Amino acid sequence: MLLEVHALGRKVCRSLFRGQTRVTSLGKRAHVSQRLICRDFHFSCRRCTIMPSWVIDRYGKNDVLRFTNSMMFPIIHLPNEVIIKVHAASLNPIDVNMRNGYGASALRMKRDPLNIKNTGSEFPLTLGRDVSGTIMECGLDVLYFKPGDEVWAAIPPWKQGTLSEFVVASGNEVSLKPRSLSHTEAASLPYVGLTAWSAMRQVGGLKEKNCSDKRILIFGASGGVGTFAIQLMKAWGAHVTAVCSKDANELVQNLGADNVIDYKAGNVQEQLRALPLFDFILDNIGGSTEEWAPELLKKWSGATYVSLVTPFLVNVDRLGVADGMLQTGVTIGTKAVKHLCKGIHYRWAFFTPSGPYLDEIATLVDAGKIRPVIDQVFSFADVPKAFQKVEEGHARGKTVINVTNKK
Repeated sequence: MLLEVHALGRKVCRSLFRGQTRVTSLGKRAHVSQRLICRDFHFSCRRCTIMPSWVIDRYGKNDVLRFTNSMMFPIIHLPNEVIIKVHAASLNPIDVNMRNGYGASALRMKRDPLNIKNTGSEFPLTLGRDVSGTIMECGLDVLYFKPGDEVWAAIPPWKQGTLSEFVVASGNEVSLKPRSLSHTEAASLPYVGLTAWSAMRQVGGLKEKNCSDKRILIFGASGGVGTFAIQLMKAWGAHVTAVCSKDANELVQNLGADNVIDYKAGNVQEQLRALPLFDFILDNIGGSTEEWAPELLKKWSGATYVSLVTPFLVNVDRLGVADGMLQTGVTIGTKAVKHLCKGIHYRWAFFTPSGPYLDEIATLVDAGKIRPVIDQVFSFADVPKAFQKVEEGHARGKTVINVTNKK
């Protein structure tokens, strides 16, 4: 009986709808798409609706991580979404912070702006932002990709993450994976690449045409964002000074840093003040650094100080949405005006999910100008060990999860 209904449904669809071919061009995203408006009916068994995943059911330390074989399979809710079969993922400090509850209030507001759902409705929550994998299914409005395409992406923190067998993403967040990289290599780049791109290109205004001979200072240069930022600036012709510990000296020099400052060898302020002034500073550290580091910039020349350490999520968690956003606005406004009076620009930058930006990054990767920096690769079964590795800090590059290796 089910087979008869299935066959009848297919005949009805074919008789009512015809195939449709679309040709769309948007920069590099030119694609010819042909699909039936009505899809075949399918009857799925239970094993096709669940998948293995690492989740948390509450916020806390590493013991809250739980492996399950019964995570609900992701569903396409919007016509511009795609489902990706995850081959590899990677961890970032934000994953450890989110596991601990950092930004819970702000992210809950983003997921549920009308506050309809109950507190804790985000659980079970899957962490992980980076993904490299294969397109499994596309929404009806997705024209740039097709099932089988190898892609990479960085999933926003308010969505379910990538430590699963499959993940759903907006087509605008996805890009074709660089051909020169394996999935394991590709998974190490999207989140840190987009964060550095947002800070330096979108907020800082740096680009290939205006970067030649500019002096760039990077604090926290041996981490994921720092190693990417060094390579990006060197690809655009800038002079880069990197601040890191001595054991990362060789790494950042191999990535192209012109000067390396060991923050453990004497007074780092004195070491930096002995150098010529800078045009741009990227601060991955925060804290007391921004109390004195802006003085290292050239005054009244358009020089910019960009910090990736902001109090926005902490303020919202502590004060609530309205008061937290107000406090954050006052803080950034005060700092911006104070530094502007001294002849420099002060800015904050945030991770920005973007498929088009990943397209540009992929071009640089395939041209050999940017390469992945991987500290360690873990199997899918060892996700808790990977979290512990990231939580310990002082990583030299990224921590990657090989999702297809489940042993």
